[in-house]
Amino acid sequence: MKPPLESQLFDYIAQYITLTEEERNAIHALNLFRRYPKNTLLLKQGERSNKSYFVLKGCLRCFYLLEGEEKTTEFYTESQSLSPVCAVNNEPSEYYIECVEECILSIGTPDIEKGAFEQFPRLKTLCLSISEEKLADNQASYSRFKNSTAEQRYLHLVEHRAELMNRVPQHQIASYLGVQPESLSRIRKRLAGKKTA
Repeated sequence: MKPPLESQLFDYIAQYITLTEEERNAIHALNLFRRYPKNTLLLKQGERSNKSYFVLKGCLRCFYLLEGEEKTTEFYTESQSLSPVCAVNNEPSEYYIECVEECILSIGTPDIEKGAFEQFPRLKTLCLSISEEKLADNQASYSRFKNSTAEQRYLHLVEHRAELMNRVPQHQIASYLGVQPESLSRIRKRLAGKKTA
């Protein structure tokens, strides 16, 4: 019987293609799954890495360190994938990747992907489809962020990713929204006042 976490990965892939039993067994044989404790830094600024991640359990955070201050750019939770820019351009990373919670991740590398693509060409098509979808989502997210107020960004986060509020420290949420923690507190109080009014 396949482990439940593997089934989660297969369920994600099933949104795009139906895997054959041979393809499932090949993915199973790759032994891609790794567990990381909370606060593990998977990648540091200045490091090189060719690893990509798929979150089976837990939460990852990307952040920059600018003048000693952390600037959070994204959170990745269950069934989301992350390919650091340095894994594509072979340059030192400009940012950090941290496990906000204990994480179970599926790890990919170019060598693993090359072997899988050669054996199963359909998987290459799958990865291209997912990459194109992610690129479109990232562009939409960036445009929305640039053209909205801090309060609008907070409301969007609550509407679309409410679970982060209970999983991520508030100072990281504030950093992600581009405000100081005190400003986030004021936004929340103001919105709470509107609800009771």
